[in-house]
Amino acid sequence: MTPPLALAAPLELSIRIGCECVYRASAPTPILLMFKPRQGELQLIREERMHFEPELVPSEFEDDHQNTVYRMVLSPGQNLLRHDAIVRVPALREDAFHAEGVVPPHELPPQVLRYTLPSRYADSDKLRDFAWRQFGQLRNGLDRVRAICDWTHHHIEYRTGSGNDTLSASEVIARGFGVCRDLAHVAVALCRTFNLPARYVSGHVPDLELSPTVGDFHAYLEVYLAHRWQTFDARWPQPRIGRIKIASGYDAANCAFTTLYGSATLERFEVWTYQVDPAEVTTRDPVDLKRRLDGTPELRFAPRDAVRRAQR
Repeated sequence: MTPPLALAAPLELSIRIGCECVYRASAPTPILLMFKPRQGELQLIREERMHFEPELVPSEFEDDHQNTVYRMVLSPGQNLLRHDAIVRVPALREDAFHAEGVVPPHELPPQVLRYTLPSRYADSDKLRDFAWRQFGQLRNGLDRVRAICDWTHHHIEYRTGSGNDTLSASEVIARGFGVCRDLAHVAVALCRTFNLPARYVSGHVPDLELSPTVGDFHAYLEVYLAHRWQTFDARWPQPRIGRIKIASGYDAANCAFTTLYGSATLERFEVWTYQVDPAEVTTRDPVDLKRRLDGTPELRFAPRDAVRRAQR
């Protein structure tokens, strides 16, 4: 077996990600926004622009899951919220960073131990018997996590528009269908039944090499193995290239794109995620899918990136 690569992989691809939404409020309405990608060893924000109308004044803070949150008050009438960024990521499938190594509960870092416990939407305490019947015969670690994601992919039908933000993992298993949020909750809950720390993640998934273009935020999971968080996906179990993380937490309650403290109507919502040449495209340019480098059968590099690769 080839050993996993170190986390300090070259960030060779540039992905333009962003979203724009318009809310209409009838009165001043407090709102929390969670749309800024994480900075980390496997993703680096190269440039970023935010725009809020009408002259909304945001404050920024970090929550207890280390997510970046913006807080502001919507004005009566129409409010526009926009985030646009170019993020550098490795040109490697995420399973290149998978490593075997179950960490027993007594050795888990205190800040990780909490992700072994049941939560509102990942109700692992209700799934112990089911989980042991389905996966108890497998070796704990990568084999079991991958089997859980495969089972969820094949047994929980992905049904567009079927989302229900009150359903827990056990309820999703009982009804047999859901959206990416639901599949992520199922996989997170099943991992936790085996004392594997697992957390819900929201982010962008560009169309690099593999699958249809994703025009929305996506939900997946991370599992703590070999003393680090590793990425898995029950919606698309085939490992991806260029995934960009925004937020993580116990479950979807910690990762909502927006949280409103009052009433406002969402009138427009757009999301974009595509590979670009950073020498030709910046966040000052209009979003233009004609300038994308991805969406092809083979992974394409920007000309400047190709030169860097040849020089190494």
